Amino acid sequence: MKQPIIMPVLSDTMEVGRLVRWLKKPGDPVKKGEVIAEVESDKAVMELEAFSDGWIAGPLAPEGSEIAVKQVIGWIADNPEEAKGEAAPTETAPEAAAEPAPPPEKPAPPPPEEQAPAAAPPPPKEAPKPPPAPAEAPPPPPPPQATAPSPGGTVSPVVTAALEPRRPASGGITPLARELAAELGLDPDTLPAGADGVVRAGQVLAAALTAPAPDLSHNPPHQVELPSALRWKVALNMQRTTDTPMFRVTTTADLRPLRDFAHEGEWSLTLLLARACALALTAHPLFNQAWTPKGLARFERIDIGIAMDIGEGLVTPVLRDMAGRPLEELAEDWRILKDKTQRRRLRPEDYEGATFYLSNLGTFPGVRQFDAIVPLGSSAILAVAAADAEGRTALTLSCDHRVVFGADAARFLDTLVTRLKQPETLVKP
Repeated sequence: MKQPIIMPVLSDTMEVGRLVRWLKKPGDPVKKGEVIAEVESDKAVMELEAFSDGWIAGPLAPEGSEIAVKQVIGWIADNPEEAKGEAAPTETAPEAAAEPAPPPEKPAPPPPEEQAPAAAPPPPKEAPKPPPAPAEAPPPPPPPQATAPSPGGTVSPVVTAALEPRRPASGGITPLARELAAELGLDPDTLPAGADGVVRAGQVLAAALTAPAPDLSHNPPHQVELPSALRWKVALNMQRTTDTPMFRVTTTADLRPLRDFAHEGEWSLTLLLARACALALTAHPLFNQAWTPKGLARFERIDIGIAMDIGEGLVTPVLRDMAGRPLEELAEDWRILKDKTQRRRLRPEDYEGATFYLSNLGTFPGVRQFDAIVPLGSSAILAVAAADAEGRTALTLSCDHRVVFGADAARFLDTLVTRLKQPETLVKP
């Protein structure tokens, strides 16, 4: 018996995964827990382990393809002979399985037997000939099949599935579209349908990213390409923050004492900045909250998310309990997180759930000031710019105005600047 290998859900925001490569081929034996493939989520590349002993069986999803979560990407057979046989039917493809099979067509009734008339009528005399019927208009050409580009020139199976004509299971919306709408928090009844009156996954994704479309008709010739999964997810997350009422407060600080302290102790400057934020948060717990539809979520621990550029996108590995643990432990955690980030091996528990965020662009000498967007699930993010000739640096705090007010931000920044002047106080919790 063959058991399907499915595209796993590696994060609560993951909708599509990219099959980076297979580490096994059909016919290879595998043990439970053995790594059989590498899968890229919207944040990182992760290893996919076998769920049981057996033999890898095909067909396997092609490497480099994008596949919706919970879709079949391969099989594990109970014996080597079965692994060489044909694959089991693909009834596990969610949407395809939900589509009812069309009823068999009824056989056409046999043509009536030709019977001679009882009495043939006399032929008409010089009957006027009817005017010739107009030539039948040729049927309209079928509409062009829509196609969508994808990174690397391959068409995403998800996009292809969204564009394929399907019959709605019920209510004018396909099962995949309904599932996507639920995951994205969209009301299916408010989604616009396609030309045939059916809401498909394409309509759901378009609604999730609804924004005024730019008019490029007067721009230079161009081609539209889909971004990478990471950039797509970052764009979607930023789009979701548009309902957050934000304000910014900027101050300046002399970071030379902190830089000297970091150099002498061989500490990471970013780690020390995050530590200073965490200790400031202990004095201002209002900032360690998040707005939710049910009220304010007061977090019992300070977890700092630190924005990191990985070239093709942005990730925010999280240091846990930054105010309550020794700095040496945090430094080791930060080293591990940076290494995992560079190797794209972060797991969801490594980058989700921060209560406060830090974005440091101080390594770019031309950045004198900037502000960042407050991620959902937190109330503030601190943006650190580059120092000027006198060593002074702009610190901009972006805040969710539903959680904190301007005076709160001013007091927080005062406390933070004081901490930065006394970097030796950052060592102990």
